[in-house]
Amino acid sequence: MILALDVGNTNIVIGYLESEENIAFVERLSTDLSKTSLEYAISFKNVLEMYHVDISQIDGVILSSVVPPITQRIGQAITTATGHKAMVVGPGVKNGLHIKMDNPAQLGSDRVVCAVAGVRDYPVPLIIIDLGTATTVEVVDKDKCYIGGMILPGVNASLEALVRQTSQLSKIGLDRPRRLIGKNTSECMKSGIIYGNAACLDGLIDRIEEELGEPATVVATGGLAHVIVPHCRHSITIDDALLLKGLLLIYQKNQEA
Repeated sequence: MILALDVGNTNIVIGYLESEENIAFVERLSTDLSKTSLEYAISFKNVLEMYHVDISQIDGVILSSVVPPITQRIGQAITTATGHKAMVVGPGVKNGLHIKMDNPAQLGSDRVVCAVAGVRDYPVPLIIIDLGTATTVEVVDKDKCYIGGMILPGVNASLEALVRQTSQLSKIGLDRPRRLIGKNTSECMKSGIIYGNAACLDGLIDRIEEELGEPATVVATGGLAHVIVPHCRHSITIDDALLLKGLLLIYQKNQEA
């Protein structure tokens, strides 16, 4: 069994899996820059104990992170909690992805991981949308080359900025709006955030397909995919396990190597 972790700006996703079909659990911890390595180790240990995981059954650990200040700290915590040194996705780790970017080293490890799983599991050309703290869009061409993408403000980040910068708007939940044209402030905000983000994704997909010169498969992942994607007009497949599948694939590639 493999322990896979993805350190994001808001959450740390922890998955314990043997194969794509056998995912024992997926949990999330808050990303906290002030936590020490020991505090993280205790948190990881508690999660493993909660699911009655026998440490001796863990064959290895793989870690991706987009929060460099705590990557090493998380790695030390994993070693303390499990006895395994984590394989950290980055330079020197084989991923099999052909990246056509100005500086491939700048590409976030989470985006690499999702693209690795996407190329293996879905027809190309492929558009991958990750709706997390930021909304990222990745594009893989018909030759299975990663050619670039976009980074947008995340759904919650947009909402928080709207509330923070305006005097009369208060924070709202992201439940489904009752109607497109809001009849009160709360409805107007919900409609603007949810339908606005959905329309943004639809428009980006149209423009990407126009530049590619052909239709593309579209896959979405991330914590807010289920909030926004149902309101999009394009056909978009939601794959909650995309990141974990990518981490498992990269781990297996490097074991084979």
